[in-house]
Amino acid sequence: MNLRLVVENFQKYGVLICIRCHDYRRQDILLSTLLYALVPCHLFVAYVIELGAAQHAKGALGRLKRSDSHSTSDPLQASRTFQATWHIIAWAHAINATLCLVVTTYTVYYHINHPLIGTICQIHAIIVWLKNCSYAFTNRDLRHAYLYPQSASTLPEIYSQCPYPRNVTISNLAYYWWAPTLVYQPVYPRSPSIRWLFVAKRVAECIGLSVFIWLASAQYAAPVLRNSLDKMATLDIASIVERLMKLSTISLIIWLAGFFAIFQSILNALAEIMRFGDREFYTDWWNSPSVGNYWRTWNKPMYHFMRRHIYSPLVGRGYSNVFASAMVFVFSGLLHELLVGVPTHNLLGVAFVGMVVQLPMIAMTAPLENMQGINGRAAGNCIFWISFCLVGQPLAALIYFFAWQAKYGSITREKI
Repeated sequence: MNLRLVVENFQKYGVLICIRCHDYRRQDILLSTLLYALVPCHLFVAYVIELGAAQHAKGALGRLKRSDSHSTSDPLQASRTFQATWHIIAWAHAINATLCLVVTTYTVYYHINHPLIGTICQIHAIIVWLKNCSYAFTNRDLRHAYLYPQSASTLPEIYSQCPYPRNVTISNLAYYWWAPTLVYQPVYPRSPSIRWLFVAKRVAECIGLSVFIWLASAQYAAPVLRNSLDKMATLDIASIVERLMKLSTISLIIWLAGFFAIFQSILNALAEIMRFGDREFYTDWWNSPSVGNYWRTWNKPMYHFMRRHIYSPLVGRGYSNVFASAMVFVFSGLLHELLVGVPTHNLLGVAFVGMVVQLPMIAMTAPLENMQGINGRAAGNCIFWISFCLVGQPLAALIYFFAWQAKYGSITREKI
């Protein structure tokens, strides 16, 4: 950060850091703790459902074998009974996963006032919800391969180390719960040992970056946001653009610090403790020659979930790549709105629209990525960074902060 801006901020505002200053309520802490303890219980419910499904699969396999040896059996009736049971299992998983997200969303929106505490609760619930969905979808495919062995040849070879239904155990689910991935597998590549010094370094990085984010937010981002309220209230476009550009620098720094803390520090520390072998949580998204390349590389766990459980199934059912991609971003937009709008108690649709708008930007920059030479890729990278720094996060932060202040604070025309 430019030293002149640091000095100017200190001269104008003084020290805004206050350790004892907080605006959270005791109810926020109690409810968030309760949610953190109860939300993972939905994974246990999913395990119970799958345990019943596995027992039924064993019985179904036995009946299929007996029907092959006795010509008097009614295959049509057996098929109907089989399909009806699977529909019940699917509905049970759907209700369980939906309750996981709905209960948390309702509690955060109506009963948790502090946006940061609410955001942490929403992130946790969304992660568990995604894990629930992947656990159900993958076990459904494994059941199909178990009952129809001719389709088992399409399964990864590593799955043979823990074939269905031997994977439906508490220990297997507990590992998946803590593993830094959103896509369930019966078996994951494992590292030979835990490097505790590596874990300590990653934890220290996370603590240091968390303190930095807190300091930067309180000292630099908050004054810019508060000074933008009167401009937003009067729709002073020129001043809003100026505040947007001023906010873009500190918001980018905070975002990069948060990205490093999560994807480099937290996930790597967790992977090391769990001896999780796949450590590719991101690739060089900062060199993205297109907007689409950024979305494929910056958050690998989410990308793998979207591709495995939304994009590929839609394409496999005959839908076009464009339609499948659109559904991915619509789904992602809904999750972003839940993640931003619910904790701020303002479901404005800005986060949702921001994700859907990525589709034309991806279409616009895709030809640049495929151009011969470096000029096209450089132009695509410039478009990505301009949209990322100016149009994306700063604008969303201004809108949601203004909505929060309009609902709970005081929009004043007096400058801080």
